Amino acid sequence: MSIIDTEAALHEGHRDNHTHRDVNGGWLRPAVFGAMDGLVSNLALMTGVAGGSAGHQTIVITGLAGLAAGAFSMAAGEYTSVASQRELVQAELAVERRELRKHPQDEEAELATLYEARGVEPALAREVARQLSKDPEQALEIHAREELGIDPSDLPSPMVAAVSSFGSFALGALLPVLPYLLGADDLWPAVALALLGLFGCGAVVARVTARSWWYSGLRQLALGGAAAGVTYALGTVFGTAVG
Repeated sequence: MSIIDTEAALHEGHRDNHTHRDVNGGWLRPAVFGAMDGLVSNLALMTGVAGGSAGHQTIVITGLAGLAAGAFSMAAGEYTSVASQRELVQAELAVERRELRKHPQDEEAELATLYEARGVEPALAREVARQLSKDPEQALEIHAREELGIDPSDLPSPMVAAVSSFGSFALGALLPVLPYLLGADDLWPAVALALLGLFGCGAVVARVTARSWWYSGLRQLALGGAAAGVTYALGTVFGTAVG
């Protein structure tokens, strides 16, 4: 194999092993958080009510109410949070755009100084800054990345965050209620399905993180089980006290 062929093979291998997953999207965090929150909060809510010796109908209504209230609350919260963050970023971009328009030479010098601080030779840093500053929109993007640490073209969507959060919370919160809707009269099938769902969610999340599937699954299982156990105990205590 020639040197050129070897270099081509190396470059091809580099491309195959150097692709990155999307870590800036606005769907992953609310989807994961929503599913986990839906499972844990609704399971804990239902076990707390069951611990207080509530009847079958009360537990089902509690679970369905928790599902609806939590899903809408999560969606509204995520939308407001991401929209506020996006508006803040856009306000800062407007400031930067205004500075680029009023003081282009100062902004170019500022960019050159940033590159110099990263080890680029002064003359080269000034030339790079000069060429990047020719296009105002490109200059804005570069300054936003260097100074604010954001990509103006890849801001999270409030609607995507809200929909992801709503759907994942509703799906997670449905699991503890599902056995009752299918005819179960006892709490333990709901607990078993919810804990299985927690382990599954943790294992799935591990596919986009550096953790092993069993560690992530067991971690979520332990956290959810602890929450359910505590609320069941509190429900028992409060139910006895009230009764």
